[in-house]
Amino acid sequence: MAVLLNELFFPQSDLHTTSLLSAFSFQLSALGFCTTFVFRPFGALLFGWIGDNIGRKSTVVITTFMMAFSCFVMAVLPTYAQIGLIASCAITLCRVLQGISSMGEITGAGLYLTETIKPPSQYMAVSLLTVFSTLGGVVALFVASIVTSNEFNWRFAFFFGLTIAVVGGIARTRLRETPDFVNAKLDLERTLEIANIDKNRLQDNPIVNKKVNIKTSISYFLIQCTYPVYYYVSYIHCGNLLKTSFGYNAEQIINQNLILSIVGVLSCIILSYLSYKIYPLKILKNQLLILIIFINFVSSFGLIYLTKAFGYYGLLVILIPITIGFGFGLNYFYKLERETGEIT
Repeated sequence: MAVLLNELFFPQSDLHTTSLLSAFSFQLSALGFCTTFVFRPFGALLFGWIGDNIGRKSTVVITTFMMAFSCFVMAVLPTYAQIGLIASCAITLCRVLQGISSMGEITGAGLYLTETIKPPSQYMAVSLLTVFSTLGGVVALFVASIVTSNEFNWRFAFFFGLTIAVVGGIARTRLRETPDFVNAKLDLERTLEIANIDKNRLQDNPIVNKKVNIKTSISYFLIQCTYPVYYYVSYIHCGNLLKTSFGYNAEQIINQNLILSIVGVLSCIILSYLSYKIYPLKILKNQLLILIIFINFVSSFGLIYLTKAFGYYGLLVILIPITIGFGFGLNYFYKLERETGEIT
């Protein structure tokens, strides 16, 4: 919906001004989509703390209702023509909330499944999370396509999203807390009670306050960095290319992305099935090879601003480091699994 909302919530009279605003707003341009991803680390920190101290269930419930709230605001928000720059700021804030909540929601759901299902079913269950989150994108694009092609009010799409979020939020309130989280808290409380130890005395205990392994965190981070970059290139950058170079309108770009998202769902379904048969790290190793091929394919397009400095190979400036980071992170986890005997 970015190509459509850009015309409704941002000034269009000055192309240069619009381009600058795109760096901090919700629209289809060089950095327009980044507001969702830029604030995801903050969401990870916030909901990571909530998940560890309050519970996994609380994380997914809170984030779902945050998403519902942002959908509601976007559905009823007046356009730029009605209230001016306030509309631009409000729509950007909604994107920030969506970015924060989506990180907590996806990761929280992943943790919930990991702690309630054992391998090898665990691998397929967690990968199905990607299938259904991608399927959500397909449904969103399908609704957007219907709305735009039939000239319905664009707000219907966000009311539809609001309904899905509210139903999902209510359903998740019925979840049970994960056994690992509950048992860990109960075991600690019982041990302290039997030993007649005050909880406050454990604040400086090195075991209770064990630090996260920095190398593991960086490796996981580098692997995760590939998703937003390649997502941006596939949907946003190429969508902008269709608009500026081939004259596609908003409806045509939405339909094109709908087809792309359907292909994405089918590939996720295949990978989920394979994860039940093949160890997940081996699947990621083959994905790395695909990423390298993908770099050679898309480098001819180049990003909007990078092409001014580096020509049509400007995209390599971003894609090559991201892919190298993915390979570094994957190699690290391969070493960990070899040490534990999980993989040979």
